[in-house]
Amino acid sequence: MSDHTGPVRVTALVHGSVQGVGFRWWIRHTARELGLVGVARNLLDGRVEVVAEGDRRACDALLEALNGRDAPGQVDHVVARWDDARGDLAEFRAE
Repeated sequence: MSDHTGPVRVTALVHGSVQGVGFRWWIRHTARELGLVGVARNLLDGRVEVVAEGDRRACDALLEALNGRDAPGQVDHVVARWDDARGDLAEFRAE
């Protein structure tokens, strides 16, 4: 990431029992409260992919929430990749 002060994009792969438990809708609600835009989607292998853009602190808070005790289901671990924001997302949605 070239600019640490502007908007960022984080792509998180959430491993565990996170499908069929309301996890994507919980992420959507949490991300919107943090002022983030992006998407949460189920992957065929049982993981959930979360792509979020916004302020770095808000993205950090989302990652903390993904690893927190309030997350639905059972999160085993989260793998995150950081990039510069692309600006191609308008709201946070669950697919």
